[in-house]
Amino acid sequence: MNLQQKSLATSRVLTHAQLLQTANSIANLQLKSGMIPWFENGHCDPWNHVETAMALDVMGLHENAFRAYQWLQNTQREDGAWSNYFNSDESIEDFKLDSNVCAYVGTGLWHHWLCNHDVDALRNFWPMLERAMTWVLQMRLTNGTILWAREEAQKPWNYALLTGCSSIRHALICAANIADTLKSPKPEWYEAAAKIDLAIRETPFVFEPKERWAMDWYYPVLSGSMTGAVAKSRLEEQFETFVMQDHGVRCVSDEPWITASETAECSMAFSAIGDLDTAQFLLNTTSHHRTCDGAYLTGLVYPDKVVFPA
Repeated sequence: MNLQQKSLATSRVLTHAQLLQTANSIANLQLKSGMIPWFENGHCDPWNHVETAMALDVMGLHENAFRAYQWLQNTQREDGAWSNYFNSDESIEDFKLDSNVCAYVGTGLWHHWLCNHDVDALRNFWPMLERAMTWVLQMRLTNGTILWAREEAQKPWNYALLTGCSSIRHALICAANIADTLKSPKPEWYEAAAKIDLAIRETPFVFEPKERWAMDWYYPVLSGSMTGAVAKSRLEEQFETFVMQDHGVRCVSDEPWITASETAECSMAFSAIGDLDTAQFLLNTTSHHRTCDGAYLTGLVYPDKVVFPA
């Protein structure tokens, strides 16, 4: 890091009051049904919906988070999956079924448990979780990878994504932890996660090439699939490719599109390897995206700081 980056790394990221303001900006978007749209009158996808539920739990808004998971419970398909996008009136915008989107509830529910230790909530949501993971594992190939998606009434697409499978392996472990907590063990979920790890570490060529996307760079570390020296080497090797000065993390390597979500996730990946200075530096750069009500812009295009999506 240069001197300017070191200065960013040593400054305080956010106060408790600022974090609570952000959580309240999310809670204010939540509909009576529990759905949390991207923005007012915007659409909602189950993956980002779980992300926002976790943010609510972190700041103690457990009732709002519980309602968010109830919405997932009420919108789950009979086969265990969720449609990809819902409109603000809760009609379905995109019927595509995405394996990572459907698995992420495992991560969210384990986080919900860690935040409030509400075993009744775990029991309530267990059937939903079990159906979701069963559906996801139906998309698995013999090499352990999970196919990305399929249209509603069609066969799965014929390739797997490194980012998606990294996230799924973490969700499988979280779901298996829940199963253990409820004394309904699912060792096959741990085994499925381990097989994904093997593919990521030893046969990365089995994934669809997406090298220009930042998520493929840091997600194997963020998810815990890569650890130790291998993880550190991976993050160091492409730092200059994806981190744009003191602005944050590029969405893709060849464009000046800086996104708050990729930057925050990458910060967590560096935290996972013990590099807290770089983690704090990256998280501090997300201040460029923060608005006066505590919400965050999705992305900025440099050098003109054009907001995207517009």
